Formats: sequence, structure tokens, C-alpha cells
Amino acid sequence: MPDKKIVETLAAGSILIADGAWGTFLHKKGLKIGECPEEWNLTRPDDVRDIARSYVKAGARLIKTNSFGANRFRLAHYGLAGRVAELNRIAALISREEAGDEVRVMASVGPSGEMLLLGEVTEREMYDAYAEQMTALEEGGADTVCVETMSDVSEAVVAIKAAKQNTSLEVFCAFSFEKTAQGEYRTMMGVSPSCAAKACIAAGADVVGTNCGNGVERMVEIIREIKVSQPGAFLLVQSNAGLPKHVDGADVFPDSPEYMAGFVPALIDAGANIIGGCCGTTPEHIAAMIAVLGQ
Repeated sequence: MPDKKIVETLAAGSILIADGAWGTFLHKKGLKIGECPEEWNLTRPDDVRDIARSYVKAGARLIKTNSFGANRFRLAHYGLAGRVAELNRIAALISREEAGDEVRVMASVGPSGEMLLLGEVTEREMYDAYAEQMTALEEGGADTVCVETMSDVSEAVVAIKAAKQNTSLEVFCAFSFEKTAQGEYRTMMGVSPSCAAKACIAAGADVVGTNCGNGVERMVEIIREIKVSQPGAFLLVQSNAGLPKHVDGADVFPDSPEYMAGFVPALIDAGANIIGGCCGTTPEHIAAMIAVLGQ
């Protein structure tokens, strides 16, 4: 496990390339619609391990964990709410073992699936759920936690505080935005990139940014907006391989590794410090990005 903090590496001027999609990879390996991805940590660990290994071999400096939906609320739908700690600990352990001494483990933590605004859960219940998940990820060997694909600022703030107050992990937070008819970017809850970043930094996030929802072209605009509003912030971007098209009963992501890699200089110029991929991206996409940087 690297000794230096990720933010220290970024402060020294390094651009880090993270990994790509995990969910897309799992489905290619046979994960069925309605099946719990995180249960594969127990039932098919070699397949999960192969995903982590593939991204390490591609040259990624940060790899995620198979833990995106491993909180008590989402796991309850599969009858697994009592196995939160076990599933997250193993998820982190698998990635930690494949990461070795040089690559960092960026534990994936997705939305809870519950709405604070609608009173589906209390803030305390949500906080406890995130704390439960994140402490297990730390026990498994994660270096940082990435709260990702968020849309509600209030939930993101709760998640960040749960990580900061219950673990020693660095904390990243990324939101998913869509472009409006007016040409602005907003989450499904109506939050702008600049407002999301400001709130998360105030809550203690070490790195902020965006993932999912857009192809790489639009991500340049989003990152630029965040950088203008938060010039001192470290920024993360993980874009889809374009917007999916439904072909022969399956979602196909159109952007090639070479196409996505061609935007790496523009992302860096806009302010990105960590660049990776989301839905539809592969180890080949990540290797192409690394080649552009000459790493």
C-alpha cells in the first residue's frame, strides 16, 4: 500500500489515471438483471478479482471495489442487509490484493437508494448506513472512498461526514449531471456542478468531481465549471464511453479507447487531476489514456 496520501501526490502535480467500468464488466461476465452485483464477492470472487487485475495490468493507478450498492438499504432488496460488513470487507480485500504496493484502492460507494427529501429515512439512519459500509471498506484495505453517481447534495454531505468521522480514509465525491435544454448542467435533483462541489468541499471532501451520465466531451465542460468555482480543488472525472445505444437487445457504448483518450489533454486543461472511466469503458480505454500521458 502506498505511503503517500493521494492528495499529496496530486499536490505534487501528478495526474492519476483511475480504472473504468465495473458494472459493465460484471454483466459481460454473466451478471443478470436483478442479480446482486456485490454478492459476487462471495459467490464468484475470481471474476471480481479478474476485473481488478485487468485494470491494474492496464496501468490504472487507482482501482475501485465491487461495493457500489453494498449499503444496508440496497442489500435489503436481496435479503442481504445483515451482510454489509462482510460484503464490503471482502470487496476491498479483493481489490487490495490485486493492487499490490503501488496502486491505490478507491472504494466505490453509490447512493443509498433512499430519499431524505421524501422522509424515506432519517439523516441519522442514512449516516449510520454509510458509516457501516465505509468502516468495513477501510478494514478490507481501501485507501480512499469514492462517493459516486450522486444527485442529492444533502445525501452526499451525509456520506462524506460518515467517512470523515468514522474512518481515516481520504474522501472523494462525484456527481452525475445532465445537460438541460438551456445548456446548463444539473443533477436530477437540480444541483449545479459548482454548488455540488462547494457543498462537498465544505463537508470535508478531499477530491470532488463528476462521473457517469455523460460522454467525455461534456465532461470537459463540467470539470471546467467546477474548477472556475473552486480553483483550489482537486478534481476527479470518470466519463461513460459515450451515451449508450440499444442494439440487438443490449446497450452499446460507442466511444472507442482512442476517441476517449484524445480528450485527456482537454480534461487536464479544464482542471482534472484524476481521470478514469465509467459505464462502457474497459481496460483498453484506460490503457489508451495512459499512453496519451506517456505514463
